[in-house]
Parts: sequence; C-alpha cells; structure tokens
Amino acid sequence: MKIADILQKTEKTLFSFEIVPPLKGHSINSLYQKIELLTEFNPLNINITYHQAETVYSPGENNIIFKKVVRKRPGTVALAAAIRNRFPNVITVPHLICGGMTREEIENILIDLNFLEINNILLLRGDAPKGEKYFIPEPGGHKHTIDLVNQIMDLNKGIYLDKDLKNTEATNFSVGVAGYPEKHIESPNPELDMQYLKAKVDAGAEYIVTQMFFDNQKFFEWEKRCRQAGITVPIVPAIKPLGKKRDLEIIPQVFSLDMPMDLVNAVNSAKDDSAVYQIGIEWAIQQSKELIQHGVPAVHYFSVGRTENVREIAKAVF
Repeated sequence: MKIADILQKTEKTLFSFEIVPPLKGHSINSLYQKIELLTEFNPLNINITYHQAETVYSPGENNIIFKKVVRKRPGTVALAAAIRNRFPNVITVPHLICGGMTREEIENILIDLNFLEINNILLLRGDAPKGEKYFIPEPGGHKHTIDLVNQIMDLNKGIYLDKDLKNTEATNFSVGVAGYPEKHIESPNPELDMQYLKAKVDAGAEYIVTQMFFDNQKFFEWEKRCRQAGITVPIVPAIKPLGKKRDLEIIPQVFSLDMPMDLVNAVNSAKDDSAVYQIGIEWAIQQSKELIQHGVPAVHYFSVGRTENVREIAKAVF
C-alpha cells in the first residue's frame, strides 16, 4: 500500500509521526510503549529516522589518538520490520540517507527492504557528520537526494548497479522527499531550493514531507509556490512541539527557520521548561487545527524520542 496513493485519496486529514531508533544497548520495548500511546489515533504511518555512523577520537596510551567509527542508533531496517510486525495496521516508513554510505551499501539496504516488503521510504540527503560544517558524500556515494531517488527509480525498473546481473526483477518502492517552507539551510535562495524540490519530484518522488515550521502562513505561501512551480504531489506539513527554553536558540540555528514573536514572547515569559512544554503543546494544537481547516492530507509530528506531548496534541485534534 502506497502512502502517496492514500494521501491523494483521503477525504480527511490523517495523522502520522516520527520516532528515533533506540540507542545501541537499549531495548525496543520502551519504544513500543511510546508508540502504543498514539495507536488510538489511527496513525497512517510511523517514520523511522536513520542515523549515520560518527567518527569518534579517543586518547590512548603514549598520547596516541585512536579513531573509531560508531553507530549510536543502528537497526533502522530491522526496527521497521519489528514495528510493522507489532503494529500491522500502521505503515512503517524508514528513512534512507545519502550520508555515510556508498551506492552499493544503499542498494543492499534496499534489497533487504524489498525482501521485507517495506516499500515506502522517505529519502533525505542527511546532515553533515557531527563536528563537520559541510556535508561530504562517502566515496562512491551520493551527493544529493535526487541521486538517491534516481537509484531507486532504476531498481523499480530492474536496473541494479551490477550490469552483469541477468533476469533481474523490478522493485516497487514509493518514495517521499523533504521540502523546506523556509528553504534548506544550505540553499542560496528560495527559488533555487524550489527548483531542487521540483527536480526530485520529476525524478520520481511521490509525496513531500516538510521540515518543521512554526508559522503556518509561511507554509501556506510555500505550498502555493510549489503548485505554481508544477508540483502536484501530496504535501504533508510537519510540526515539532517545543519542549524546553533552549529550543528557542537551538532550532532556529540548526534548521535556519523563524519563530513568530507571539511564540518567542510566550517561551521567554515561561517560568521553566515544564511551562514551555505546555506552551509547545498548545501552539502545535493551534497549528494543527489551522492546517486541517486548510485541507492538508496529513499532519506529521516530530516526536524526537517523546510521544506524550504528541498524544496530547492528537487528543485535541484527531
């Protein structure tokens, strides 16, 4: 079942959310408990983030520095299969990124997903590695998301990297990509950013999930420009409820987006993080209601490891 098809046909606004894989060494059971808090709202899909390996430098004997590559949150493919098995009525959507992988490694992940019949994927370039300012693709990897889209579209035609393979079978992946209502942080201007998004859709992306935003008017204006650019696929707005005062500094810096003054003033006036947590819930509720009234096919929520606040929002909205 393709998410894109459901989004195209739905007559009401649907609910979806994103979870983060457990840290290495932690159980999946606590994640199940978080998901169970939201199943009563009949989520269309659960997105599963992908975290590339990090390079860690540790001091050793005789002042020798040791380099070690670690993945703190492994298991995205297995986690997608486990969640689907535990919650069969919800579509699991693993993220797949360019960062940290060669095209061959990406193809092998896609083969695993195809065997598991997990055919909805959200494609992202991925951020620069921790401690690095710029994104650098892995040797033999992809530099841009559109390259990842093209690789998957080739597999959907039965075209694999090994040209000597005979009698190959086509896959049936349906892919979504990210959109940026306030433009990607690295894009020089909104016009070029829109061109990149249109190119990903033209290459085969079937729906768009936005980066977070806190001002619905910015989304409405950007959505209009998408349609004017000839982008006709479903667009799903994504929301992140604020949780602490530091979000006011970190989020605009990391994601290059603006926050409305009403929200800024409310957070600055809050007594503590507990009060900010409630402000974040109320702001997201109002955003959601306005987006639903606008007629969006779904609202997606970034839980970032917590689902209690998303549950409060869903109770008020869905």
